[in-house]
Amino acid sequence: MTSSNPKHPLSGRALITGGTSGIGLAFARGLAVRGCGLVLVGRNEERLARTARELKLNYGADVETLGADLARKEGVEAVAARLASADSPISVFVNNAGHGLHHKLATTDIGPLTNAIDVMGTAPVVLGAAAGAAMKERGEGTIVTTASVSGLVPMGLYSALKSLVRTWSLSLGFELQGTGVHVVTFMPGWVHTELHERSGITTSNIPGFLWISAERAVRECLEGAEAGKTYIVPSKRFKVMAALAQHVPVSVVGAVTARINKGRDT
Repeated sequence: MTSSNPKHPLSGRALITGGTSGIGLAFARGLAVRGCGLVLVGRNEERLARTARELKLNYGADVETLGADLARKEGVEAVAARLASADSPISVFVNNAGHGLHHKLATTDIGPLTNAIDVMGTAPVVLGAAAGAAMKERGEGTIVTTASVSGLVPMGLYSALKSLVRTWSLSLGFELQGTGVHVVTFMPGWVHTELHERSGITTSNIPGFLWISAERAVRECLEGAEAGKTYIVPSKRFKVMAALAQHVPVSVVGAVTARINKGRDT
């Protein structure tokens, strides 16, 4: 799938949610190399400051930080206001905030579930709405939303939320066709980051050959965006996985995901 605007440069100021680690940090570095100014959004002020120093030192980037908890309404509102700013406009929005989640669906302990919905469901939609409206009014901009190949299979609430984000991002892209706003739906698979470790998720049951680095996944995403692509699945292995997930019988997909989840529970 390609955009009607085949060459939309990644330039100007980029706002990245979850920009201090993993895929978000890889986006920050990749955009800094391209000369973008950066706005990093995260919860941890110390980590934001440390990451900003690194990007300034290593890339000479102009870095602004914005401390915000996207599980809280006021945090989302603060980021939405920054995206809507006409005084210092955001040209590239990387809609990337998220965290690992492996939690029972049939449970009375719903805190982790509602938190995940807030961070990985509500926040991306609200922030994408703010960015899309501001960019549409200016007639230019790029929105990259991190979904996941896991959104194509039934692997709990994380997959359900990534499925929502995938469909929402595709819908936003169709809505904004012809406005000058380039919307990219980014579909990585298993990427080496600290996300799983921080969330206490076991990954030893996932074969090593299925993993790729955050740097490679993001490099393919940014290069694809520059080439005008709107739907990007990095690496051949993830493309094959995505195709299988969409075309093999549901019973087969269910058996495979159940086996993976069983390994996580041990």
